[in-house]
Amino acid sequence: MLEVQSISKDYGDFHLRDVTFSVSKGEHFIILGPSGAGKTVLLEIVAGIIRPDSGRIVLNGKDVTFLPPERRGLAYIPQNYALFPHMSVFDNIAFGLRVRKVPRSEIERKVKELSDVLGISHLLGRKPRTLSGGEQQRVAIARALAVEPELLLLDEPFANLDVETRSRLMGEMKKWRRELNFTALHVTHSFEEAVSLGDQVGIMLRGRLVQSGSIGEVFSKPVNEEVARFLGFENIIEGVAKNGIMVSGGLRLELPVETSGRVRIGIRPEDIVLSGEPLHTSMRNTFEAVVEGLEELGPLVRVLLRAGELELSAFVTRSSVLELGIEAGKKVWVGFKASAIHVF
Repeated sequence: MLEVQSISKDYGDFHLRDVTFSVSKGEHFIILGPSGAGKTVLLEIVAGIIRPDSGRIVLNGKDVTFLPPERRGLAYIPQNYALFPHMSVFDNIAFGLRVRKVPRSEIERKVKELSDVLGISHLLGRKPRTLSGGEQQRVAIARALAVEPELLLLDEPFANLDVETRSRLMGEMKKWRRELNFTALHVTHSFEEAVSLGDQVGIMLRGRLVQSGSIGEVFSKPVNEEVARFLGFENIIEGVAKNGIMVSGGLRLELPVETSGRVRIGIRPEDIVLSGEPLHTSMRNTFEAVVEGLEELGPLVRVLLRAGELELSAFVTRSSVLELGIEAGKKVWVGFKASAIHVF
């Protein structure tokens, strides 16, 4: 459906380089990356707001690289939603249909259908300034979908919402997609949005799309250490392996693959299990460690550990900290499966 082919752009001090990916019909494709990675620049190139220096944008087999936004058949929802403040919710949703000279009866039918699905029928007579952030987002989505775009472009759609509203609307967006059958290209820095909504994900770092694939594939098999660190593999360990056993910092670790020589591995903090006593488990890697510190992270606690010469971090719940009596200087047992290790 959408093909982004070798897109590059010099934009001030920022450089977008050789970005290539495709989005299939009915798919929710997430571009995930930190602030400043180039996600919005890329989205605006797809939308036609910014012209690339090189490369092509192809939609349903047609090269639209140099077409203006209004001739691409796309709908773009910017981060601030860009609702017309002087218009009612009804008129905001109906705007694109009126521009296209759709008959009034069809406009009313379409607005009613979308407002029912998105739960905003009771807001049709209101002005945007009287709406909450979540309500404004629903109106922006309804306005975009009213014109039945080939592709919906979403720029950090949940960034301005509180945690509770964001969580609720992510769940509702999955339902809207099933009912309205839209295709979306969605840029975000939120792992939660990527995992919750994405069929496919592309990781963007420093102006390059460094990896893309299914959510499960990308999150479990990062292509390099830079991607691994971005995706939360905080424990990066270097050592020497022989026949699938790596030795590092005085520890002997069983790897998930048969490999030999100098290697680097990554382990997510959430894949590490802590215990107050020796672990009797099928996990192939268990050893003793000393707690060096704790960092509160909302509902979780990062436990900083030293095992031999290695420093590790693990995530546990607050209740686990209390149950295990975890505190600085305490000895604990650490365990993780060989399958939790990613070898670079």
